[in-house]
Amino acid sequence: MADTGTQNESRRNTKIGEVVSTKMAKTIVVETRRQKAHPLYRRVISRSKKFYAHDEQNVARVGDYVLIEETRPLSKLKRWRLKEVLRRATIVADSESKKKAS
Repeated sequence: MADTGTQNESRRNTKIGEVVSTKMAKTIVVETRRQKAHPLYRRVISRSKKFYAHDEQNVARVGDYVLIEETRPLSKLKRWRLKEVLRRATIVADSESKKKAS
């Protein structure tokens, strides 16, 4: 008999993408990008898709690269949840330095 109870590995679909919006409460918008060859012309084309993901603690910020995992429907558009933040966005303080210089 196979011992399936000991494996803690999830079979849910996961995606990696960049956070493009955090304006909603407990929700982030994650954009995933992929490159694909055109079926006829064989040129490489960039394709992107946006996913709404649940972020319970509001830890993700715009520009972060995150891992999202498929889950049951949480709202009309949300079918993903934030699993972990892979890479934090670099904070650019150009607007603050311009204000101080003026």
